[in-house]
Amino acid sequence: MNRRLTMAQALVAFLHSQYSARDGKEFRFFRGCFGIFGHGNVAGIGQALEQDSRLPYYLCRNEQAMVHTAAAFAKSTFRMQTLACTTSIGPGATNMVTGAALATINRLPVLLLPGDIFARRNVAPVLQQLESPASQDISVNDCFKPVSRYWDRIQRPEQLLTSLREAMRILTSPSETGAVTLSLPQDVQAEALDYPEEFFQKRVWFIPRNRCDQSQLKRASDWIRASKKPLIVAGGGVLYSEASAVLAKFAQATGIPVSETQAGKGALPFDHPQEVGAVGVTGTPGANILAREADLVLGIGTRYSDFTSASKTAFQNPAVRFININVAEFDAYKHAAIPLVGDARVTLEELHAAVAGFTVDNEYRARIETFRTEWEKEVDRIYGIRKEPPISQGEVIGAVNELCEAKDVMVCAAGSLPGDLHKLWRTRQPGGYHMEYGYSCMGYEIAGGLGIKMANPDREVYVLVGDGSYLMMAQEIVTSLQDGFKLNIVLLDNHGFSSIGGLSRACGNEGMGTNYRFRQGPRYDGEPLPVDFSANAASLGAHAVRVRTRDELVAALHAARKEKRTNMVVVETAYDERVPGYESWWDVPIAEVSERPSVQEARRKYEEARKKERYFF
Repeated sequence: MNRRLTMAQALVAFLHSQYSARDGKEFRFFRGCFGIFGHGNVAGIGQALEQDSRLPYYLCRNEQAMVHTAAAFAKSTFRMQTLACTTSIGPGATNMVTGAALATINRLPVLLLPGDIFARRNVAPVLQQLESPASQDISVNDCFKPVSRYWDRIQRPEQLLTSLREAMRILTSPSETGAVTLSLPQDVQAEALDYPEEFFQKRVWFIPRNRCDQSQLKRASDWIRASKKPLIVAGGGVLYSEASAVLAKFAQATGIPVSETQAGKGALPFDHPQEVGAVGVTGTPGANILAREADLVLGIGTRYSDFTSASKTAFQNPAVRFININVAEFDAYKHAAIPLVGDARVTLEELHAAVAGFTVDNEYRARIETFRTEWEKEVDRIYGIRKEPPISQGEVIGAVNELCEAKDVMVCAAGSLPGDLHKLWRTRQPGGYHMEYGYSCMGYEIAGGLGIKMANPDREVYVLVGDGSYLMMAQEIVTSLQDGFKLNIVLLDNHGFSSIGGLSRACGNEGMGTNYRFRQGPRYDGEPLPVDFSANAASLGAHAVRVRTRDELVAALHAARKEKRTNMVVVETAYDERVPGYESWWDVPIAEVSERPSVQEARRKYEEARKKERYFF
């Protein structure tokens, strides 16, 4: 039996019938579709979504933002569900490229459905078409190819039958997932075909828990038993495989300390006896000292970004060896490791059994406890700073963290906040710390917060955002209000780009282009710009207040929890009051030649620090 539908109608019907499943739990894979309509999709996908309401439609304000929302939604469901995103042709489509890159870099499944130019070509060039004198088989949507895990252009309605199944294979693959882009020519969207009824039947995509090679597991267990100073680096894969409880038992039994990447933070609660905190450039002193001295590193679900490895300077023991548990073979082999290619949870369970009876010695356990105790005192010190206005960023983080309940979610993405939060935030449940730091995309925070709230409507979501990132992309406040998804936004106003300003000065420069001040002569050295962020948010419909002191901030946060709609608390923070770095370094090349003594000195220090960068064989 066949069903006559347009290509767009068939696409919507197919998406509605796709499910994911793992550990006996089943989920509708696509929980809806975001879209902004233009002439490239309004009569195709737009018509199909309006006609078939089984796939809920959501209106957003910016195409990049809706991909961020979809990615955050997918991350919050540990990649078991996602949202689709549709746009018109031209600028609407290319606005999604940044979001696609973010999703792919972070290994998060999102489905992108940009409209495309006419397949039949006779009316070309159409409005917004990029013409090429070398080929007629190109459009701006080709920009998605390098940032998509799967890309296709549907030139005929029947191509949907094969392309969509490949798209689903990638979206539900633990190792291959990322952005999937299907470019949809606007004429083909409206063309009809007799689609087989079987195409629309319910399909469950089972997410496997693959087991690693047993001979490699034996080698890994031998290495662990031989180690004296082992360290675990927990990455995002721990959370995506829902392996936190297994990791907690493994660490407790063996005594091996657990450090966390940005994506892996929350793998253990902050008060677990083996939890030593953040590792790498934004890490804690204990974790980084243990990393420097480790003779064995067990990486679980991490891709070892330069922030985790401190630009290949973190692991300095000449005898250090690596074991990597990862669903992706590409990541499992990094650092010349024993590759345990498999699901983090089942692999860790099998490894636990293989090393039964092993434990680190009492001296190492005592050292871990000392590092933990000293760090908690440092967090208390930073949280307890009582600076006259403008208050410190650490005080703001402390106030929010202490107010939050265990199930609440904090989201952030860019600027100086991620480094401070990675070190300071006391996470109590998996998923309670949501940091987009694979792409570190300014503007993600509010859009991402919306996706988190859509996935977790019963949890309070706290969006921590700097003034620079807010000005990049704040309009999804309107979307949150329109659809009734409450966000608690805390905006830290330090009159500029604090993170890059600090980095500029560390490189021997003066922070040009990082202050929000009036121009005074050749530089922006005048008075701070009088941007009224609370008025801005209020104009979009949010409840907004501005506070000056920590006491006022705490009172405003308590009031915000009682609000029924999205609200924002604006607090001015000190630009130069910074949480320090601890026992780490990041490779940012310094000018080799300069007339400035400050740059010359920074270059000298840079060349010395680079000597610690390592290759692993």
